[in-house]
Formats: sequence, structure tokens, C-alpha cells
Amino acid sequence: MSAKKAEPSKKVVADHRQARYHYEIGEVFEAGIQLTGTEVKSLREGKARIAESHAGEHAGELYLYNAYIPEYLQANRFNHETKRPRKLLLHKRQIAKMANAVQREGMTIVPLRLYFNERGMAKLELAIAKGKKLHDKRATEKARDWNREKARLMKERG
Repeated sequence: MSAKKAEPSKKVVADHRQARYHYEIGEVFEAGIQLTGTEVKSLREGKARIAESHAGEHAGELYLYNAYIPEYLQANRFNHETKRPRKLLLHKRQIAKMANAVQREGMTIVPLRLYFNERGMAKLELAIAKGKKLHDKRATEKARDWNREKARLMKERG
């Protein structure tokens, strides 16, 4: 018997499900995210949205823009702004690599998933991506439909 390596437990808070449809995903990075206490408590309730967000470089640091983390109801006046820019924690080489890809190659930094890792730390999965054209999106949809149909036919035959 071979022991399979178990995937570390990740509690996914927010997922950008359409990213793979709208973008051609390149290299994927895992970044820490600098949050306030009320933001962490709100994330633990699992109510964040990152579908409209993007990441950008500013003054040598990477920030997450337009991510929605709702206010924590029990925090009254000490609450946070829902769509404030949030600093992403990465190594300088990773930031430089992403910034160069955006500037030189016209790519975008897209957040894919926001989750808590096994140590309870909030992490953001980022990808360097290139926007798909309409015909690329159609091809992706056609391939997905064919795979679904193929799986259904294989299941019928046994």
C-alpha cells in the first residue's frame, strides 16, 4: 500500500470562479495579506468577494484593490472600510517578477482564491494572467462541453 500525500486543509473564503474563463492563467503565487482584526473576523464568517478585484504594484509593493470584505457586525465604530487597498506580502523578487510581467508583457495580476491555510493565516492565491479574446473563450467553452459529454457517454457504457 502506498500512502497518498494528503492535501493541506484550506478553508476557502472567496473564489474567483470565472478567472480561468476570462484569463489565460500563467504562473501562480501564494501571498500573505495584511488585514485588520475586524477583517479577519469577517473573513472567518466566509462572506468576502474577490471576483471584481485585481492586484497592482505601487511604490515597490503589491496591493489588492477592490476586494470586498464586509464589515464585522459586532465591531460597531472600530470597523474597517469594505473596499480599501490591502497590502500583499510577497518576496521582493516575486513582486518584481509580477510588476515586470504587467509592464512589459501587458499581463494582469488576478486573484484566484482567498483562504485560510492550515496554520490559520489568511492567504491569497494570485496568478499572472493574460486576458482571453472572445474566440478563445468560445474554444474553452466548447472543450468543456465536449469533456462533459464524453464523461456522460463513458458513464453510460460502463
